[in-house]
Amino acid sequence: MRRSKKQLVKPLSSLAASSPKVLELQTAKEILAEVFHVRPSEVEDMIQQRLEDRDLAVEQGQLSEDGLWPATFCLGE
Repeated sequence: MRRSKKQLVKPLSSLAASSPKVLELQTAKEILAEVFHVRPSEVEDMIQQRLEDRDLAVEQGQLSEDGLWPATFCLGE
């Protein structure tokens, strides 16, 4: 009996018309799903949560607009 293969990303033919960045992002998502043993939808959720956390850190002044942490850090202030 032959098992069907789990498809995590769109076939290459449908991605070929997309930009290289789209193909790179889809490949990265597939790798993350395999590494963390999660579904592709969970990878999307992880990415979305990370973006929200970054935006919150910028709003609270913990992270600069360029995405870098401040040069100094003092615990308790």
